[in-house]
Amino acid sequence: MKLITKMITIAGLAAASVSCADKASDFKYLIDEFADLKIMRYQVPGWDELTLQQKEYVYHLSEAAKYGRDIIWMQNCKDNLAVRKVIENIIENYQGDRTCEDYKKFETYAKRVFFSNGIHHHYGEDKFFPECSQEYFAELMKAVGCEDQCEKLLPVMFDPNVYASRKMMDGKDIVAESAVNFYEGVTRAEVEAFYAKMVDPKDKTPISYGLNSRVVKGADGVVREEVYKVGGLYGAALEKIIAELEKAAAVAENVTQKEYTANLIEYYKTGDLKLWDAYNVQWVKDTLGTIDFVNGFVEDYGDPLGRKATWESIVNYKDYVASERTQLISDNAQWFEDNSPVNQLFKKPVVKGVSAKVINVAVLAGDCYPAAPIGINLPNADWIRREHGSKSVTIANLTSAYAMAAQESPKSMLSEFAWSEDEIAMEKKYGALTSDLHTDLHECLGHGSGQLLPTTSPNALGEYSSALEETRADLFGLYYLADPKLVELGILPDMEAYKAQYSSYIRNGIFTQFTRVELGKKNMEAHMQNRKLIADWCYEKGLANNVIEKKVRDGKTFFVVNDYEALRGLFGELLAEVQRIKSEGDYEAGKALVETYAINIDPELHKEVKERYAALELKPYGGFLNPEIVPVEENGAVVDYQIVYAENFIDQMMEYGRKYATL
Repeated sequence: MKLITKMITIAGLAAASVSCADKASDFKYLIDEFADLKIMRYQVPGWDELTLQQKEYVYHLSEAAKYGRDIIWMQNCKDNLAVRKVIENIIENYQGDRTCEDYKKFETYAKRVFFSNGIHHHYGEDKFFPECSQEYFAELMKAVGCEDQCEKLLPVMFDPNVYASRKMMDGKDIVAESAVNFYEGVTRAEVEAFYAKMVDPKDKTPISYGLNSRVVKGADGVVREEVYKVGGLYGAALEKIIAELEKAAAVAENVTQKEYTANLIEYYKTGDLKLWDAYNVQWVKDTLGTIDFVNGFVEDYGDPLGRKATWESIVNYKDYVASERTQLISDNAQWFEDNSPVNQLFKKPVVKGVSAKVINVAVLAGDCYPAAPIGINLPNADWIRREHGSKSVTIANLTSAYAMAAQESPKSMLSEFAWSEDEIAMEKKYGALTSDLHTDLHECLGHGSGQLLPTTSPNALGEYSSALEETRADLFGLYYLADPKLVELGILPDMEAYKAQYSSYIRNGIFTQFTRVELGKKNMEAHMQNRKLIADWCYEKGLANNVIEKKVRDGKTFFVVNDYEALRGLFGELLAEVQRIKSEGDYEAGKALVETYAINIDPELHKEVKERYAALELKPYGGFLNPEIVPVEENGAVVDYQIVYAENFIDQMMEYGRKYATL
């Protein structure tokens, strides 16, 4: 699971503008803004402290990551790649007026498509549209020789009834009506029946059925899987990934890395999910290496049924100093599990293999690019967590980039939406620390806590599983932020610090996060649903005691925590219930929580928060450019790898389209 924030030779880079920042003060983080999006850069601190072998290892892992790019485009919607290639053709070859208003509108649409890896909003799931006319877009297509594609692709981009939502969660048939490319010609009932025949409820180490496949019904009426593998679906991309993984394995830091990479390669060749499990079991045990990576079909947020995974990759290396904090947390994992407010039946009697660290990323790819997580906990299989443990990471250079980019903007959310100067002062003093710590607790302990009952299927919560899992992890972190144990361990400086995160969490979950949602739309993204569920549930349950108070001043609404201790009690109460729902596989109770508290947005509050936010002239979503890792050659041999920071979003998208196109 991943936590989403609260968003060569030098001559070979001729197509991109680049800069190398010698000093932190010279480095510009925020480089572009359009629509509701901002593009940032992140620095790669400590790169020169890595050995040449480690840099080479990162380089080939990064190349493997970039070669998976086309897969996520295809998974998000089957016509995404065709749209992207038309857009790339226009940007590359259009000879007409590029200064007119219509072309600028086309360019903004192009950036939005690049950012979202397709035609649907990366967070909101609904299709977005070009602001230029369909007639103008057709003229652009004709001008670059794409006239024959107009009939097919113009409705894909302009017709609101074609691919209306990437993931339909409240339709008549969420499989048949969703635009994601995980299913073709099948209904929800057919998919569920298909997998019900496969699953052995007595299997204590089940594979993740359907994780790496597309389900289709052919002309013969037979429902079958198209598996992602060499020789199968996305095989051309997987062959490129494998080639770079083989080069990476040759310079890996240790034998364990070589072994689990070999399993990953064999999994890509065969599609055998038992090999995916074998890879994850070995990967989770590798805690000695400095370099680490995620590469595969990992998260199921994009599937309306919560079964099929999108492709992603992150390549990273450990920040040893910052990891001292997360090491303390993981060393005490059993204490946190034992003292959790959940029913004893649902606790792990023995917590195994929990490891946590702070990392810096060197490349983001697939479903982690440009929009990226700030924390990750893997593997996702419950039985692997139970038997072998999990790895958790907090991504330091991305959280730092968000903070530094915010400083480059003259206005702030805090001054507009915080109730008092005391609240603002608390946030400024402790906000960054408690936010990072909440991420640590969420990833390291939250996702790794608890256990399913022996008779519970890992897919029992269906389409509500992602939102409820993120709810569970967030609640675990929130509950323990206020525990004296953190002060005792020296992680928090005093018992007042947690209040900064409690105030900001409620303010965001109940109100300010909906700056990200278009007026009239529902709250559809799993992480946003989890935050709303927690904040709204606690607000409702605390009304009698005024735990959270809705205040109005000068016509503006604020949500203020009056009783922090009582709020912690509510977090603990809800955590116990959500853990019960997961452990027992109580679909109806999970559905009731999500549909009651997580989806529907108060229209008056929504209108107000959008208007107030618009006046700040900020962008609610953020994503990143990757730095380039450039081999430095002398006399035909690579003697170093240099970090070069790109400066132009479209240039990087075009470069990736030329170099890493596989499908």
